[in-house]
Amino acid sequence: MNIFRKIIKSYIFYTLSALGISLGIISNIGVSSYNSMNLSLAYVNNIKIGTVTIFFNITFLLIYMILTKFTQKYKYLIQALSVFMFGTLINYFTYGVLDGITNLRYIERVLLFSGGTVLSGLSIGMIIYYNIITFPLESLCIKISEMSKISFIKLRYSVDIISILVSVSVSMINELPIYVREGTVISMILLSFTINLSKNYAKKTIKRKSSSSII
Repeated sequence: MNIFRKIIKSYIFYTLSALGISLGIISNIGVSSYNSMNLSLAYVNNIKIGTVTIFFNITFLLIYMILTKFTQKYKYLIQALSVFMFGTLINYFTYGVLDGITNLRYIERVLLFSGGTVLSGLSIGMIIYYNIITFPLESLCIKISEMSKISFIKLRYSVDIISILVSVSVSMINELPIYVREGTVISMILLSFTINLSKNYAKKTIKRKSSSSII
């Protein structure tokens, strides 16, 4: 598969991932650890969550650029475009396309959130597989891990813990709803599982097709 097709497919899955996140937000049963921080900060500052997501992702990208000494210009450009696209799509789906979805029963909210998480996880798995567009936070954690010898998993979990603490603190101080709820637990169970499922399935499928074409 040539690089252009990989980029197009990666952006398609980026769009589906943003849709999955938006489905989780409008279900109103809590969100993932990282998104709980973005959501609480968005509400307290009266701005859209996609805009907050752009801000943090650009911040992570800038730190990554400094740590890599500005040597990966092509990657920076791809990431920057992806960051703005991702945040804009989250705003578009959350406050536009899905805004009319209201008055859902609790079980419908749980199913909506679970479906959104699965959609997002499967999409992220494919994005990781194509390895063209990367998420700034994960890239930064990988780089810091290489430099400090602290494992990626520890760094990524540290981000989740900090996100939860910030989210709960902001909500309590400003008397906002708590966004760390049952949806956060569902996300922790489903997201990593579906990411790995999607990534591994893609590897096996492409390998099988490659073997068949050789024969």
